[in-house]
Amino acid sequence: MTATLKAPAARRTQLDRRQQSESELLRAAAELIAERGVAAATFESIGQRAGYSRGLVTQRFGSKQGLIEALIARLQARVEALLDARHLDDLSGLDAVLGFVDVFLGNLASDGEMRAYFTLMAGAVSDVSDLRAPFAAAHKEVEVRLEALVLRGQSEGVIRAGLNADAVALMVGALLLGLSTQRLVDPGMDLEPIRETSLAALKASFSA
Repeated sequence: MTATLKAPAARRTQLDRRQQSESELLRAAAELIAERGVAAATFESIGQRAGYSRGLVTQRFGSKQGLIEALIARLQARVEALLDARHLDDLSGLDAVLGFVDVFLGNLASDGEMRAYFTLMAGAVSDVSDLRAPFAAAHKEVEVRLEALVLRGQSEGVIRAGLNADAVALMVGALLLGLSTQRLVDPGMDLEPIRETSLAALKASFSA
């Protein structure tokens, strides 16, 4: 009887191991921030939660600011992936704006990393921290994306032509920001009726 030879398992590269450790450290940081606040996310507690040493956290991110900037980038990428999965580019401009809001609010209640993002942002604003800059840049990207969707909807004739596209984008962004902040204050808030009401109100306000 001939023995079946198994193919050797592929060896992970140093880059693979680095990416995995960074991902696990960032996930641990987000969990700590969402559960206990920014002050709880010390390098020691992050390393312990992720199963690594405090020294590795320092090696990967250098400083608390480096860690937070990496976490902001990770959370931005998560939201972007959720939006890409919704295929907004295949929808009309109006439906794409509504889809953006729907994806965001639909995941706000269940995504702990999104909660961590807004906890970090609230801390940066209240402390007049230099970290306000990366948050401002991230929100500007959202504004630009929403403005482009509104302009597309106007060119398609599905969004009222008289609306200022930039003002619409800012208003939608402010709605999402306000609800995200309110959820920090009231974690038990039921977002489902708010999501439904927001979508209905925005559709009625913007439709041509």
